[in-house]
Amino acid sequence: MTSSRHSTRLILYRILETSTSKRRGVSLVFNVILVTIITLNAIAIILHTVPDYNRQYAQLFIDFELFSVGFFTVEYLLRIWVCVEDSRYRHWFWGRLRYVTSVSALIDMLAIFPFYFTLFTTDLAVVRILRLFRIFRLFRITRYVRAVQLIRDVVNDKKEELILSMAFVLFALVIISSLMYYVEHSAQPAQFSSIPATMWWGVNAMTTVGYGDMHPITPLGKLLGGLAAIAGISLFALPTGILVSGFTEHIRNQKGHIPKRCPHCGREL
Repeated sequence: MTSSRHSTRLILYRILETSTSKRRGVSLVFNVILVTIITLNAIAIILHTVPDYNRQYAQLFIDFELFSVGFFTVEYLLRIWVCVEDSRYRHWFWGRLRYVTSVSALIDMLAIFPFYFTLFTTDLAVVRILRLFRIFRLFRITRYVRAVQLIRDVVNDKKEELILSMAFVLFALVIISSLMYYVEHSAQPAQFSSIPATMWWGVNAMTTVGYGDMHPITPLGKLLGGLAAIAGISLFALPTGILVSGFTEHIRNQKGHIPKRCPHCGREL
């Protein structure tokens, strides 16, 4: 009985996890269905906010919600059951607990949590917002997209450089916002009321967006604003250059590892 249950669990694990599946056909069908339902949920969440569609197709939205919650609930429970087949979650209790607290499992749980929560309370605004986690489940699609996998690999390889460059941007934002606060506060106490409030202007200036709700009026403030825009362009170019370098390295490595094959028999040389 235990061996039969283990065999069933292993088969389900291979179906749910395409990358490890030997049953590619069944696994591919399941994952196509999963991706389709996730995509339709994202579309439904978007269209549900259109008043005309909400009134005209109210029952359709409700029925699709019930179907989606049922499907996602079964899938979530099955993933908890079969996760022990993964070497990272071997232990029958602690392994499953580790899986449940992983990012992907938390997103899966939050995708169905709002429905069950509203069974016991009113439909609060925060609960409606949590439905957006079904859109985040679209990240499951990225496992099948080679371009997204490349982006993920580049970010992982260059994460230290990216963190350092973003730290430079943050430091510059704090320094520029602090200087601007002391320069403009006396002239515009309502707008530049504090350093945290001035940081909103700093973000606008450094990204050169310029919403116009906050702007310096003193000569020194205008000079500082111009310097902030120049510094912002320079600093935001750092992570861009790092990513470009990472993409170049990965693409060059991938091309360099393409095996040469015999044009007659197709075997690797």
